[in-house]
This record gives sequence, C-alpha cells and structure tokens, in this order.
Amino acid sequence: MASLIKLADLEVEQLQKRLREIADRRVAVELVLESLAMEGREETARATLDASAGWYLVGFREGLKARRAKADADLKVCAMEEAGARDALSRAFEEQKKYEMLAETARLTATRKVAKLETAALDELALRGRFRAA
Repeated sequence: MASLIKLADLEVEQLQKRLREIADRRVAVELVLESLAMEGREETARATLDASAGWYLVGFREGLKARRAKADADLKVCAMEEAGARDALSRAFEEQKKYEMLAETARLTATRKVAKLETAALDELALRGRFRAA
C-alpha cells in the first residue's frame, strides 16, 4: 500500500511539473503577442513620421499578421495542453486520495484487530483468575 501511495505521489509531482511548464510556455507566448503588438504600434508611428518607411509598412504588417497568427495558434495549443494536464492532475489526485483512504482503512482495521485480541487475552486472564480463586 505504501508503494502505491509513493507512486501516486510521484505521478502527482510529475503532472504538477508538466502543468508548470505548460503555464510558463503560455506566459512566454503571451509575452510574444504583447511584443508583437508593441512592435506594430512602433512601426506605425515610425511610418507616420518618415514617408519612406511608409512604403515598407504594408509588408511589415503582412509579416506581423503571420507572426501573430502563429503565436495565437501556439497559445491555443498551450490552452488545450493546460486543460488536459489539469484533468490528468485531478484524476491523479483522486487516485492518490483513494490509495490514502485505503491505507487508512487498513490501518484502522489492523488497530481494531489488535484491540480485539488484547481484549480477548485480558478476558481469558480474568476467567483463569476466577477459576484459580474458586
């Protein structure tokens, strides 16, 4: 039973680590999206100040649009992975709890058996004492 609990603990730890990695990757993608938005604003401001930069603005926006689409797709993948990891983690927690409850039940059952044996032994000693006295 202890081995099962240790394995369940290990699985929970691994799933928590995986969830943290996915969350870190999601944050990184969100930062990329923010930097792309800022880059777009800066390029638009530069194009309004410099007429020659305006010629390149259309191409820049096309490239920005493609990079933003890739980052959005990456963000959706991260969201799906995160949802799957959360589900797996909740199932692992349920399994862990089930093993812990079984171990506790087994411990309580063993304690009750020991108590019954001790009570029976004390009853037997008391009966022997009565027979000797009589």
